[in-house]
Amino acid sequence: MHVNVREITEALEEKTLSPYAVLSKNTQGRAEPLVSCDIRTAFQRDRDRIIHAKSFRRLMHKTQVFLAPEGDHYRTRLTHTLEVSQIARTIARALRLNEDLTEAIALGHDLGHTPFGHSGEAVLDEICVGGFRHYEQSLRVVEVLEGGRGLNLTWEVRDGIVNHAGKNEAKTLEGQIIKLADRIAYINHDIDDAVRGGVIGPEEISLECRRTLGETHSERIHTMIFDVIEHSMNQSKVAMSPEIHEAMMELRSFMFKNVYTSPVAKAEEEKAKGIVKTLFDTFLHHPEKLREAGLSELTFSGEREVCDYIAGMTDNYAIYVFRELFMPQGWQMKR
Repeated sequence: MHVNVREITEALEEKTLSPYAVLSKNTQGRAEPLVSCDIRTAFQRDRDRIIHAKSFRRLMHKTQVFLAPEGDHYRTRLTHTLEVSQIARTIARALRLNEDLTEAIALGHDLGHTPFGHSGEAVLDEICVGGFRHYEQSLRVVEVLEGGRGLNLTWEVRDGIVNHAGKNEAKTLEGQIIKLADRIAYINHDIDDAVRGGVIGPEEISLECRRTLGETHSERIHTMIFDVIEHSMNQSKVAMSPEIHEAMMELRSFMFKNVYTSPVAKAEEEKAKGIVKTLFDTFLHHPEKLREAGLSELTFSGEREVCDYIAGMTDNYAIYVFRELFMPQGWQMKR
């Protein structure tokens, strides 16, 4: 007897999920229709496509906040993504929303991030025509760049990815979760990394913030997640209470003032920005330098293609290419 696991899962979704959830069987579909899978729902397939993508693996070697930190325990863009996914899934499960859709958006939300964190993003935004925003680049990765043709994801996942930051709001509650989960994750893990790096002490966080959100990393995360769940249960929008949201934004302001723009975090920023600017100019205007450095296989037809290539680089690869192009190489005398 043939068992269709996907249909069983879809039936369970219909019975157990909130009326505000997106049912897998009701997806608005893909740009290129696919034959349904007997095992996985549409959103489960999207999650798997993202996990197997090269752009997802590259997140392991992309900076979160601290450029080239000495130590194995600082966050990278990949570990940030996993923490966002964990927080988002916890909220989605509690609200009886579609956990698979939520997870897929979370795993794909930062695929377009540049090397060197927001420093790299700021440079490309400055020099690219039309600017550069990582959330728009993440959508471009899954629609066009990955594998040369994109991942052909569902509309709901793509909507959640492109609207996880900026002023626009995702059309699904699952997508709205990611915007909050992203902030909950990075504010708290960046505090953890900053304390570990000696940039701040936990006692520097205002007493009012600590009283409202908690004294420890886990207490703050629990407070924020519980608040989202409590104020979004059986509602048509995912949101925090004004009190907790205000405390979170105060904590975010504290981080910008004391960590993100601190001498420690910014110590190597100008060097990183210089690398990105120099590579951009070289790829666009000096193809002869690529040939001289043995990188002649790199060919670019215009600014958009250069921007895509640099945005896809890991920190280490950007540094490697820069060295190949501009640093003197050792040589041995022939005998």
